[in-house]
Amino acid sequence: MAAGNAKSPAAQDNHKQALNEFMLGLMRRNPGEGEFHQAVQEVAMDVLPFIADKPRYQDLRILERLTEPDRIVTFRVCWEDDSGNVRVNRGYRIQCSNAIGPYKGGIRFHPSVNQSILKFLAFEQTFKNSLTGLPMGGGKGGADFNPKGKSEREVMRFCQAFMTELHRHIGPDTDVPAGDIGVGAAEVGYLFGQYKRLEGRYEGVLTGKGIEFGGSLIRSEATGYGVGYMMDYMLRHIGESLDGKTCLVSGSGNVAQYCVEKVNHLGGKVVTLSDSSGFVHDKAGIDADKLAWVMDLKGVRRGSIAEYAKEFKADYYEGKRPWAVPCDLAFPCATQNEIHKMDAEALVKGGCKAIAEGANMPSTPDAIEVLQEAGVLLSPSKAANAGGVAVSGLEMSQNSLRMNWTREEVDEHLQGIMRRIHDQCVDHGEDKDQVNYLRGANVAGFVKVANALMAQGVH
Repeated sequence: MAAGNAKSPAAQDNHKQALNEFMLGLMRRNPGEGEFHQAVQEVAMDVLPFIADKPRYQDLRILERLTEPDRIVTFRVCWEDDSGNVRVNRGYRIQCSNAIGPYKGGIRFHPSVNQSILKFLAFEQTFKNSLTGLPMGGGKGGADFNPKGKSEREVMRFCQAFMTELHRHIGPDTDVPAGDIGVGAAEVGYLFGQYKRLEGRYEGVLTGKGIEFGGSLIRSEATGYGVGYMMDYMLRHIGESLDGKTCLVSGSGNVAQYCVEKVNHLGGKVVTLSDSSGFVHDKAGIDADKLAWVMDLKGVRRGSIAEYAKEFKADYYEGKRPWAVPCDLAFPCATQNEIHKMDAEALVKGGCKAIAEGANMPSTPDAIEVLQEAGVLLSPSKAANAGGVAVSGLEMSQNSLRMNWTREEVDEHLQGIMRRIHDQCVDHGEDKDQVNYLRGANVAGFVKVANALMAQGVH
């Protein structure tokens, strides 16, 4: 078990100075990439004190190497819309580290996609994949293409154009992308079909595939389920459970939906969901029937969460987030930086005792500081939402074995992986009578990748 984190004032000052110097250098090399800076700082503030008395990590510049991606591939994606107009987008693949396995991380299609966001996601993915214990490195990719409002054939043509360039940079033993925002089962199918056409091989080069051609059961549910399992293990560690707890969930997409399903299954009571328009507060709780209605609303009709309030006579708050609603537990599952300092203060005031992050980096640094000072247990996204990539890794294993596991087998593997992630966070983050899950996840994720880098020499 790791030692506590009590430090003398002089040691704390030294750590702050080291962090400031490190971040100044990083920002000089990567100007204007705020999301990437934030992700690195969140890791560096825990890793730098950890390696302060470990000169080999410092001499081999391990953290510096991990903040410089192995490569960044940028390319033009040229396609034709239904009206015959030529359209041009920019595509990316960030290959951050393959120290412990092939690069692994999603492809995102969204107008906000840029190099900074993808570098943050690839960096975060490296540590997340390390925590799963599976042989996967870290990567991320995507394009500034907006699939909303596009016809099915336009989306297909864009995916084919995107893969026409990407295929030369990926492979089952090189880089195995998955879906992400804007890239669901249909898009993965189009991408896989084009890869197969270009390479002439049928191989597990993408995950999130349809069950009919190599996908894994419960892949869609895995991220949300994993968030629920992580909270369950956090509460068990302090002798409590989800049973009867009032829970806030933000978002209403895939992760939020299956988080609600698993929290309900474990005995919790979810009272909120949200989207870009605002949030709903259902005091009676969002049960299985209401959740099925939300899945149809978002997955088929693509409507606003405001419609839920009308259907079930719940309260609706336009343009607001749910964090001021009194609760026991919170599950941010919407987007990055959705919990700011004032939101964190509201959560503390409302009685929140623990948070498991379903979205990537949903809490700002100021918010994290407020939550930790108040003693709120906080499992960061790199630990709490690792269930999705864990089942992607299991899909890779099934593809290599040329077989499919049952739903029960995959779920059992998922629970075991989330339990091991929790235990690693405890091993590296336990401090007196409380666990700092953020520090535990950052240090545990770093150690495995760092040791692999050291074993493989300077490269």
